[in-house]
Amino acid sequence: MADSPTMTYGGYLRLDDLLACQEPKTGAHDELLFVVIHQVYELWFKQILHEAELLQRRLEEGNSAGSLHTARRIAKILKTVVGQLDVLETMTPRQFAAFRDALGNSSGFQSEQFREIEAVLGRRSFPASDLRGDERLQAAVARPSVFDSLLRYLAGRGHPVPREALDRDTSRPWEPDAGVQKVLLAVYADESGPAAQVCEGLVDVDEGIQEWRYRHLKMVERTIGAKIGTGGSAGADYLRRTLFAPAFPDLWEVRSQTESTGTGEIPVHGG
Repeated sequence: MADSPTMTYGGYLRLDDLLACQEPKTGAHDELLFVVIHQVYELWFKQILHEAELLQRRLEEGNSAGSLHTARRIAKILKTVVGQLDVLETMTPRQFAAFRDALGNSSGFQSEQFREIEAVLGRRSFPASDLRGDERLQAAVARPSVFDSLLRYLAGRGHPVPREALDRDTSRPWEPDAGVQKVLLAVYADESGPAAQVCEGLVDVDEGIQEWRYRHLKMVERTIGAKIGTGGSAGADYLRRTLFAPAFPDLWEVRSQTESTGTGEIPVHGG
């Protein structure tokens, strides 16, 4: 604290270090934009992971208001991340091609932080090459996901969450569960209650991730079309395959099971 009277804006933010991190490899004008946006993505991914840790802790403590606030913050960050694609899309395919070869084997699919976000949200099917040597990803895959924390939150509020769901091996992929969906339907019956609002907060997060996948897909398609992605990745084809894979499938499934309240509201039915 002794240094605080002389602390400067640049010193606090370590701007000399931060602004020295952009090192384009070519003379192409648009490469700096590409570098800056992807570095900003990684900063936001770091913040999402920071917030997700708090979200899980608040869920397991039974803190409804805190959980909802944190889920909403994550959803807002995802909106911001998606919005940055508007800036990246001002770069034409020819402008990207001017420096693309300099990227070598690098690819956005190599983002360790985004893989960790996916694991925190419940993904478990990572290639062995992704897990090897990545201790943070290994730990995220082994520990309970955000949805596991939601189940514990609901159980703590007295909802009859099936014991097998609470005691499951959290290193395994989550499979949609009829018993859990029955509990969620009961939660949503009181749609103004704190538990229902928390569930909707997680739906916002899930939708934000899916929106990011869609916008990322369209950005890749308009920039490189059907070409193989940088680093040898499958590019747009990979994104297309993962596009409609919700992190919390049960929270989406119960929407097709919702019945009319008899108050003139329109029931939601799937199929």
